Amino acid sequence: MYTNFVHTKILNTTRRPTIGVFDSGFGGLTVLKALLEVVPDAEYAYFGDTARLPYGSKSVETVARYAVEASHFLESQGAQLLVIACNTATALALDRICAAAHVPVVGVVEPGAEAASSATKNRKVVVIGTEATVSSHAYRKALENRGLQAREKACPLLVPLVEEGWVEHSVTEQVAQIYLAEAFADGFHDADTMVLGCTHYPLLKSLLRRVAPAHVSIVDSAESTARAVSTHFQELLPDSDSGVEERRSAPRLKFFATDSTEKFRRLGQRFLGLPIENVEHVDLKE
Repeated sequence: MYTNFVHTKILNTTRRPTIGVFDSGFGGLTVLKALLEVVPDAEYAYFGDTARLPYGSKSVETVARYAVEASHFLESQGAQLLVIACNTATALALDRICAAAHVPVVGVVEPGAEAASSATKNRKVVVIGTEATVSSHAYRKALENRGLQAREKACPLLVPLVEEGWVEHSVTEQVAQIYLAEAFADGFHDADTMVLGCTHYPLLKSLLRRVAPAHVSIVDSAESTARAVSTHFQELLPDSDSGVEERRSAPRLKFFATDSTEKFRRLGQRFLGLPIENVEHVDLKE
């Protein structure tokens, strides 16, 4: 059963709760960045399954297995709430993750759809994302369940362009123009809201703002997810006021990756906007 995007199970709280953030790679760091701004009174453990990405080309069964393994690992690191900061894993395997987890779970799709529902005035929404996320129709279903018309558009070239660091490159702008022209065609020219249905896309927000029609509001699913987490974070805190000073100190961050830790540090700071000092290599056995 879901309540405000969270699958609820009984928690053991600590003085300063730990939030586990999972993604197939680097994109989920944009969710972590938003979480650090909205929920600073937590510790964070981030797991990037970089050895097994991309998830988009894998079966539902494989994605579910990988995601459950990562979730169990984050729980072993003390995570008391899991954020599935991966659109593909959320779209394909959220039910399986929730069933296997022993702590609350938040995905990125429902918060993004809820934010779009609040933002739109004419109830017409465009979603851009990867092939796997769009093929799942998870966003379309979530938006239609809220009485909205939805158009999904796969933009497969944007992720490699972001990872290349070409967030303001003219090539990226031309590619985005082509994608958005197609997304807002055929009866959706007046759609007034666009959801960034991939955690890489927040790095392109300035470029997409220039390319998108002027009347369109842009919904960042990373920010929406962080706000959804914040509404439940208080439930993780103890009833007493002890530990307030500890919670006000800077969040402690731990990073784990299944492939090159050096590459994770180098690419990861583009997404997080902060230096990443220490990354621990993890080899999850299948």
